[in-house]
Amino acid sequence: MVPPAVVVGGIAAAAAALHFRDPHEQGSWGLCPLAAMGIHCPGCGGLRAVNDLGNFRVVDAASSNLLFVLSIPVLGYLFWLWTSGRWTGRGWHPTDRWLRNAGIALALAAVVFTALRNTNAGSWLAP
Repeated sequence: MVPPAVVVGGIAAAAAALHFRDPHEQGSWGLCPLAAMGIHCPGCGGLRAVNDLGNFRVVDAASSNLLFVLSIPVLGYLFWLWTSGRWTGRGWHPTDRWLRNAGIALALAAVVFTALRNTNAGSWLAP
């Protein structure tokens, strides 16, 4: 159970850092080169979304990065599968096909999300 505990600890540390150093302040966590060029990548607004979630502002978090907020239940479910498998000793071993399909789905979601948030039609998705 050490690997899941390390993951939870890392997530908690990152969330705490984002809670105490507000990413809504310009330059507080540095400058993204893509954002400086006016391009909103799929990760743009992710730090602000984590900060908003830490302050129980779910709507604000979704406004910062909807893809990240929508991915949380999926990531939570995958973490549950992994952790419960380790706890019971049976392990969770996704097939190569499952991993390939999940990777393709993630890449497609990121590309579509990026394309939409950088067009006039999807400007409401921009952070």
